[in-house]
Amino acid sequence: MGHRKTFVIDTSVLLYDRCSIHSFPGNDIVIPLAVLDELDRFKGKPGVVGEAARYVNRFLDGLREQGNLHDGVDIHDDQNIRVEIGYNKSCPPGLDPSLTDNLILGLALEIAKNCEGPVILVTKDINFRVKCDALGMKSEDYYKDRIVSDESSIYPGFSEIEVSDPGIVSDFYSNGRLDSQRLPIGLFPNQYVAVKCESQSFLGVNNGGSIVPLSCKLHSTISVSPKNKEQKFALDLLTRDDIPLATITGLAGSGKTFLTLMAGLAGIASKKYERIVITRSMQTVGKDIGYLPGSVKEKMEPWIGPIADNFRYAFKDISYFQMMQDKGIVELCPLSFIRGRTFSNTFIIVDEA
Repeated sequence: MGHRKTFVIDTSVLLYDRCSIHSFPGNDIVIPLAVLDELDRFKGKPGVVGEAARYVNRFLDGLREQGNLHDGVDIHDDQNIRVEIGYNKSCPPGLDPSLTDNLILGLALEIAKNCEGPVILVTKDINFRVKCDALGMKSEDYYKDRIVSDESSIYPGFSEIEVSDPGIVSDFYSNGRLDSQRLPIGLFPNQYVAVKCESQSFLGVNNGGSIVPLSCKLHSTISVSPKNKEQKFALDLLTRDDIPLATITGLAGSGKTFLTLMAGLAGIASKKYERIVITRSMQTVGKDIGYLPGSVKEKMEPWIGPIADNFRYAFKDISYFQMMQDKGIVELCPLSFIRGRTFSNTFIIVDEA
């Protein structure tokens, strides 16, 4: 048992990720009584914050049937959760005892004095971690929700492969395909590649064990061409019939929404789809502008600006966009009301997902 750690969890962590209460396998979790008081104040809040507070409260209430929370209750993954009330009035000298953070910090220091294993206070509050460091209390941010520790290690959507045999490049162009076994690395289905050999190169996608050229051609009515290899990969992905779901990430202005919209319009022109449904989350950058009057279409006006901008860029005005809206070919659907909808023969764009 000497390897077990004790994690004192701050309210900010539980409100940030409700599943954090399950995220310390093989260790002990301590929830200060002051944290429960704060959760009680947040449980009536709308949105994910209130939902997280209610979830943690319900989870702890369910644990009462398994044992005494003060003594600790064993849960899955060899975790033990307990609610600590013994030191809830302690506060380090020089700190305001009326502040909940200071009481939690005092509790963590007292637990560290009486615990054989390492004690770590976990909080999303930067200033709280600075206080902990000043008082010699080990603290950490909550990292469980991070996919990678370094953004440079995120998969870019394709693989750059260096080969030494120039015949690989020439065979690809002469045969129109290449056996993926000839490449030095294994590939996943539908994985895109940029293969280079000295001054020669080609772009392709792994389709059924063969590297095949990209198909970036749209309908003749859509005069759009990709500007770089990333856009070529994206356009191929969006126009392939055998891939029903595509996710595209990138910097602002890299053409994600524009290329997706053009691919949808090309599908409409070629009779592949009957309509385009565009939806996006209603998140404001600054303060909310409040309830808007008018129909659903009028209420959506502030949110469809990026879509209208793309139509204006492609067709030099938005009359085509308005005409397609009037005919029902292009529909803007609020994400809040999408439940229960049925979409058939539809190209669906979830923008800013």
